[in-house]
Amino acid sequence: MLPDTTILQLVETFKILGDATRIKILCILAQQEMCVCDIAETLAMGQSAISHQLRVLRSARLVKYRREGKAAWYSLDDDHVVDLMKRGLEHVSHT
Repeated sequence: MLPDTTILQLVETFKILGDATRIKILCILAQQEMCVCDIAETLAMGQSAISHQLRVLRSARLVKYRREGKAAWYSLDDDHVVDLMKRGLEHVSHT
């Protein structure tokens, strides 16, 4: 059996992944690094809404960012995020 703290971390990760906008952001970032303004434009959403979602994803260590001047460029935190998404897609595509 897993420790309770590990189970709670996994529960929180799945809660965070249970949001369509966050999944869309992760799919976009799986293709390339992007700034908030470009993510917002791609999803036809406001920059503040995207920034909020990115903060949630950062707190779960699913995305990371780097500063370039005043702009923040976001990318997936590591290959585990891609693997997690691929496994989820395989599961929902399985008939």
